[in-house]
Formats: sequence, structure tokens, C-alpha cells
Amino acid sequence: MTIDTTAGGNTPDPRGAACFHVVLPDIDGGLRERRVSAESFEANVRTGGSFCNVLHKWDAADSVFGDAPFESETVAVDETSYRPYPFEPNAAWVVTDFTGPSAETSTRNVLIRQLEKARRLGFSAQAAFEFEWLVFEEDAASLRAKNYEGLTPFAVDNRCWDTLSGAANAGVIAALEQTLAAAGITTAGLGMELGKGCLEATLRHTEPLRAADDALFFKAVTKAFFRQNGMSACFMAQSDAAAPGLSGHIQLSMRDGAGRDIFAAGPGELTETGQHFIGGVLKLLPEALALPAHTVNAYRRMTPGNWAPRTATWSLGGYTTAIRAVTPPLANPRLEFRIPAADVNPWLGLGFLLGAGLWGIEHRIAPPAPVRASGQESALPGLTPLPRDLLAATTALAASQTAADLFGQAFITRFVQSRLHEAEALRRAVSVAEKARYFEAA
Repeated sequence: MTIDTTAGGNTPDPRGAACFHVVLPDIDGGLRERRVSAESFEANVRTGGSFCNVLHKWDAADSVFGDAPFESETVAVDETSYRPYPFEPNAAWVVTDFTGPSAETSTRNVLIRQLEKARRLGFSAQAAFEFEWLVFEEDAASLRAKNYEGLTPFAVDNRCWDTLSGAANAGVIAALEQTLAAAGITTAGLGMELGKGCLEATLRHTEPLRAADDALFFKAVTKAFFRQNGMSACFMAQSDAAAPGLSGHIQLSMRDGAGRDIFAAGPGELTETGQHFIGGVLKLLPEALALPAHTVNAYRRMTPGNWAPRTATWSLGGYTTAIRAVTPPLANPRLEFRIPAADVNPWLGLGFLLGAGLWGIEHRIAPPAPVRASGQESALPGLTPLPRDLLAATTALAASQTAADLFGQAFITRFVQSRLHEAEALRRAVSVAEKARYFEAA
């Protein structure tokens, strides 16, 4: 295998590119795009474009689930979102989004509205995402020929944080980092993780909307990089029963108008505001888990054997609870949201965390006591258990007036419709494990 280390994205100012890959978010957090010339971009996009509103009624398999009418709606360019396109010289990516009725059902706008609320309350924030993912020695054709079963993993000798595996695959890792950098994505850490074919990246912290955009483009670039080199990157929460659960943790720090951290009061201590932020997140999590865990597969990871939390718990520095509070002297103060898997929609995951936390501050919601237990029990005394699957989580979200108030009734209604469709799409699917268990015994 030869890794191509020639990256595009060499435009000094991506706003002056010769062509643009114009991105529009779908409701699952996917990036849909059209490639247009600079001339067409100026004439038909930047000065006022349009796109079919079916994008918010379209699932991950490109099947329509919503009702007509399907018609064009206006879109607008986010002038802060330009970034070099790493796979073509003198090209750029830029994000657009709906400005008509579908603006209310945009997952990116969910985060933008929470950021506007934080600013009104006098807070500023920084955020970063951390992803684990698997790489297989399979291309698009072989994945389908094998029906996604019996795949050959990359780096079969890998152990968690393994020096040998890291050295043996240093060329691949360095080439990926170079390609990410060519897309304006900076990693704070990148290397081998837990088991065969597993890698991990921590993205550099930045302002929250850029951090979430970075996360989306990180996954897009990573998947394209490996596919161009005859391999496939997988960000499923749980690709099979023997694979590790893959996380998409969210880091968040916040300051008040005077520049003071609002979470940490000192070593091992939280401020009252920080406790209320945690209280809001944990209070709302059982009702709104479908926002940071929006796929059927996300709930496969929340099972025994994984470090994924299954309760609305928090800890000071612990790695198995829903929220890990980090205080000095461990590191700079921040909260780490450990519920999301690698398949998280970054706009929704961060939007939920910020929205629920601000709600907790406003309503002075006290959190439960921090725990030192595993955080993986189905329920600890006095705690509401989290939904165990997407259908249960979506049903809870549909009944949550707080979620509708915080994130918008129009968005919640459409998102619930999309998640019920997603759960139903896989309800009749029969796994290999299910056949092995019941084929002869039933």
C-alpha cells in the first residue's frame, strides 16, 4: 500500500478560490455539496441561492420520509466558514444553510441559537471534539462484496497507545495529519488507539461553531483520505460485537464577561454556576438523549464491556460517567461530555450540551452528587435511567416540553419524525448474531 501524501488545498485565501465545494447540512449531520466555479458561486450562490428543502426530509440512505411539498428555499453563505479543499488545488469548501422555513429545522442552527443565547447571558466558550474510529483494508467495492462482514482490519497488531504500531504506521498517520491541515483542521493529538485498526484524534479547541464544523469536516476528510488509499474509515458507534465502542467526546470550557472560568472553583472543586450547568445537562439527558445519540447504532455502544456511560452521572476526573469535570491541577478547566459516540452529529451534540447547561444555570438546577462508581450501571439509586434504544429516546424527546422550548418546537417535531423513521427503517433488519441464536433453536 502506498499512501498519497500530495494534498490540495493550497489556496492562501480560500475565499479567492477558482472553484467552491458548496456544502449544505442534512438532518443527520451529513455534508451534501455541489462543486461550482468561482463565477457561478458569485452569481448564483453568494448573492442569493436556493436548494430543495427535501434535504431535511431525507434519511442517511437517501430515502424520503417527509411529506411534500418539496420545493426550493433560499440559502445563504456563512462567510466565516470558508476553508481550503484538500483534494483539489485552488479550491475551497464553504457552508451554506437554509434561510426560509427550513432554517428552523437545521441542526447547525440549533447550535447557532444556543451560542447566541450564551452571548446574551455574557458567556464565551471554547470547544473541541475527540474521535475514535476504525480503519479497514477494504475499498468501496470489497465492503459491498462482503456485505460489511468479515472485514480485514488495518494494523492487525495494534494495541492501545502502542509505540510499535504507531512507528510502523507513522507514514499513514503523518499523511492524514497533512491532509487534515490542508483543510484547515488542526489536531492536538493523532495516533493509534484501542485494538485492530483503531485510531484516535483530538481536535484543537476553538470557538464552538468552528469546532463543530471542524468535526464534520474532520470525518469527511478522514473517510476520503482512506478511501483514496484503498481503505475505509468507519465512525459507527459499534461496528460489531467484538469491536470496541467508538466515542465522539465533546470538550467545553466557558468564561464570563470578566474572563473568569465559570466551571472550576479550584483543584477538585466546581463553582456554583458549573454545578448548575452540569445539573441542567443531567436533568435533561433522559428526555433528550436522541439529540447527542441520534442513530440506532449509537445505543449498541451503551452496553456492558464498553466505557460508554449508561446513566446521567458526573464525576471529578472519572472516565466512565456522562460528564467528566476536569479541574486544575489535572488540566485547564473544562467539562467533557462522554455520552456521544463517533457517529455524533457535532452540531446537535454540542448544541444539546450548551443548551441544557445554560438552562441549568438559568434555573439553578442542582446536580446529583458526583460518583466514583463505574457510571455504567443501568440505574444508580435515585437516578433516572437513560433510554436503551433510539425508539425509546425519540419517544421521550417527543414528550419533552423543555426540549421543545430550548431547541424549538419546529425542529423537535421534524427531528422526532426523522428519528422515528430511522428506528423503523432498521426494526425489521435481522443480524447475523440473531440468526445464529434463533435459526435452529426457535
